[in-house]
Amino acid sequence: MTQLKASPASACSFLAIAPSFHHASITTGHLLRHQFSKAKPLSLKELGLKTSVGANKLQVIKAAARIDTEVVSETTKGGGLRGKLNKVVLAYSGGLDTSVIVPWLRENYGCEVVCFTADVGQGIKELDGLEAKAKASGACQLVVKDLKEEFVREYIFPCLRAGAVYERKYLLGTSMARPVIAKAMVDVAKEVGADAVSHGCTGKGNDQVRFELTFFALNPKLNVVAPWREWDITGREDAIEYAKKHNIPVPVTKKSIYSRDRNLWHLSHEGDILEDPANEPKKDMYMMSVDAEDAPDEAEYVEIEIESGLPVSVNGKRLSPATLLTELNEIGGRHGIGRIDMVENRLVGMKSRGVYETPGGTILFAAARELEFLTLDRETIQVKDSLALKYAELVYAGRWFDPLRESMDAFMQKITETTTGSVTLKLYKGSVTVTSRKSPFSLYRQDISSFESGQIYDQADAAGFIRLYGLPMRVRAMLEQGI
Repeated sequence: MTQLKASPASACSFLAIAPSFHHASITTGHLLRHQFSKAKPLSLKELGLKTSVGANKLQVIKAAARIDTEVVSETTKGGGLRGKLNKVVLAYSGGLDTSVIVPWLRENYGCEVVCFTADVGQGIKELDGLEAKAKASGACQLVVKDLKEEFVREYIFPCLRAGAVYERKYLLGTSMARPVIAKAMVDVAKEVGADAVSHGCTGKGNDQVRFELTFFALNPKLNVVAPWREWDITGREDAIEYAKKHNIPVPVTKKSIYSRDRNLWHLSHEGDILEDPANEPKKDMYMMSVDAEDAPDEAEYVEIEIESGLPVSVNGKRLSPATLLTELNEIGGRHGIGRIDMVENRLVGMKSRGVYETPGGTILFAAARELEFLTLDRETIQVKDSLALKYAELVYAGRWFDPLRESMDAFMQKITETTTGSVTLKLYKGSVTVTSRKSPFSLYRQDISSFESGQIYDQADAAGFIRLYGLPMRVRAMLEQGI
């Protein structure tokens, strides 16, 4: 087992890392002010961290607070029940599963646990109070990174440009989020000197594959711990009992609820009554969009400007990627746009039923696809669409850092160089209708397409074309009829 250099135990702290962008307003800045109680601030020098400034972003790293020393158990000095690891970076949400995983890791691997939370647009409520929860669970350190702009710019927009849709419906909301989170975990593991990473994905889902393929691709030396594939906990009831046994406070009950995953692109709903495909989703389940019948009676028009296949502005306002998507989510949500109810084939072999809300993404997909009808020829559209299916499969399967996907992305970038222009869409009670499209690179020529006579297209030429195009069919018919 490869051991990476470990940071001193005295460096237990709460970290918040929030990149600043030219156009974006950081919504999680308040996180930087959180401190553990009875904390003694540590300098960046003491933590061995650096502030790096790049051309496109500024990483601000603030450290605060040494957790009470009793948090680090005596078990970390020796081995655990299942072996010995030095320090583990855990993908942490503050929910029941990850709250229980913290003491389980310390008990079974005798390790320090660094909790990591990525802000991918899941909402402030999901981020509030995490440091207190991490401390109560026994974590050594909490790291929070704002990944919203990176998520939209480097993951969502490439999928949008590629036209990637899984099994005719799914716009890959969770699939795109996992690799950006896992990549950040690999970075944090290097920063804190961890020799392992861990996640709370179950052994039945796709996310375990997405996380671990990213770990393999970026740092194959890291050990991976997946508690749901190891422990004896079989469900929520067992997890609650384990938490009580280890004095871990968890604000949940044994009542069944939906399993949700939210980020800036979408909100997914699974479980509860949705496990029966015959059941209609309850109206009060939705959170990002209103029901179509409750949407405004007056339609709303929205104009999307696109440059080389990527959206850059909404209604004439040039916005950063994350801000642009946030605005479209609000616009689309109030008109009931982007609800999908589907039964999909999971990577691990089973079928599952999920309901997805993707208001802004649905608008963007409609705009991008419509503009391509102006700027791409028939053969190019057909090839692009065929590759988009494979592209979506790769993303769904967690192979974001696969050379095949990266090569396909280079093709998509090249082929959409001229996909520049604007599209106007009409939003009304759950529907998206394109009403206008314009492009300086449009292949549409009114003087050619018009039914009026023109100099470029001579209708008499069609007769020869049809005879040649239909020659194979004509020859076969002659054979069959003995002509």
